[in-house]
Amino acid sequence: MAKKIKVDQELCIGCGACVNLCPDAFELQDDGKVNVVNKDESKKCDCEIAINSCPVGAIKIEK
Repeated sequence: MAKKIKVDQELCIGCGACVNLCPDAFELQDDGKVNVVNKDESKKCDCEIAINSCPVGAIKIEK
């Protein structure tokens, strides 16, 4: 079953930890929030480290 990474824009504080840990899947947008920019990369990588690094729990895996 494919996983889908999702960033809750209301919770995101734009700290950039996930971008630093998984730059192929996450990107800091102009509004200061993080978004999943490469859906294929987020499916390939183990984003658990990025998810666990989020201080506000804004990143989730949907299955």
